[in-house]
Amino acid sequence: MLDSATTQVLEPVPPPPPPKRPRSRARWLLVSGLLILLLAGAALFAVEPLRHPLPAAAVTRTLPVTATIPGKAPVVPWPKTGQAALSVEGVGSLGTSGGRKAVPIASVTKVMTAYVILKEHPLDRGEQGPKLTVSAAQAAAYPAEQARGESLVPVVAGAVFTERQALQAVLLPSANNMARILAAWDAGSVEAFVEKMNATAEELGMKDTHYTDPSGLDPDTVSTAVDQVILAREAMKLPAFAEIVAQKKATLPVAGVVKNYNSLVGRDGVVGIKTGSTDEAGGCLVFAAVVKVGGRKITIVGAVLGQPGANTPVQLDRVFKATRPLVRTAAAAIGVHPIVRTGDQVATVQGPLDTSTTIHAGKDLHVVGWPGMRVRLDVEIPAVPERLPAEAEHGQVTAVAGDGAPVAGTLRTGVRLEPPSNWERIRQHR
Repeated sequence: MLDSATTQVLEPVPPPPPPKRPRSRARWLLVSGLLILLLAGAALFAVEPLRHPLPAAAVTRTLPVTATIPGKAPVVPWPKTGQAALSVEGVGSLGTSGGRKAVPIASVTKVMTAYVILKEHPLDRGEQGPKLTVSAAQAAAYPAEQARGESLVPVVAGAVFTERQALQAVLLPSANNMARILAAWDAGSVEAFVEKMNATAEELGMKDTHYTDPSGLDPDTVSTAVDQVILAREAMKLPAFAEIVAQKKATLPVAGVVKNYNSLVGRDGVVGIKTGSTDEAGGCLVFAAVVKVGGRKITIVGAVLGQPGANTPVQLDRVFKATRPLVRTAAAAIGVHPIVRTGDQVATVQGPLDTSTTIHAGKDLHVVGWPGMRVRLDVEIPAVPERLPAEAEHGQVTAVAGDGAPVAGTLRTGVRLEPPSNWERIRQHR
């Protein structure tokens, strides 16, 4: 008997899926990489301008280096003969005439005599100072001095003068004998004192001056108008000197009341300084006058030498007539003048990416001088920061007229200065 057989049916097995193609994955990676590179490049392109610091602002000065006081320059009425020089203290020279040849200066010499005495023996205002006694020999010389026609004050042996009184005798009635007495009192001898006079002249830069005596009687004592102005400016800085030369009279031992030979004192603001006259020198005058300008006192200093005349009265009259127009011209010329006005542009400021502002004067600047005078203008502007507010103080402008003191004023900014934004920097770079 046959066993029955079991029949097994097998299900067909599906084939495996085909493998993914590696090319599709590579393409995706390539596209992604390119996208990343593009994004990175764009980022780098945008950030690049921000990696570098902004350039510093450039400041360009627009104010001139010099300016001229407007108006017609003064015409100085110089004397037709001799020499003259005219100066305004703290401002400058109005000029000279007659050249620089050294000439006799007569009793103008006594300005140096008094200056040396006061430098060696200073006096305060009103102070009498030490005493000196006239010796028998000095008193005995008086008759011979008088016979020569010298300018003198009477003295006697044993007469006592204070330093101030002796200087008054020298500077007001122009006493030759007291100039010699003072010289010997200070230096031990007239000769030694004259050495001091010449040494002082050299120190002051009086290049064309030479002294041979303390009175000026000797015609070999010579100088120039320019040199005498140098000395006069220094002498007027001494309080006692300025006090004495401004006096119209004084009371002295033996002589009593003496008058100042300088008849201009008290007229046209004249406050000194010293007359001189000899046949060789002619009429001479070193002078000072004080005028008020803009609420302040200004001193005019000048010298006129070599005015002709047959005798002392004529010589002095002519030197006075030559001097008064000089004083009046200088006084009329001096004024206070605006040289920089509030708001005047001084500089421009150019910042990065077309940012800009201006710098201007914050106030008026006034100088003392006369029309036609040159004025130097100096500007100091600190480095400009990235941010600068409007109307902020920033720098200084200084004006100097002639020999005057500097006059300074603040500078201010115009519109506000700000650095460009990041977006502006990026956009400008595109």
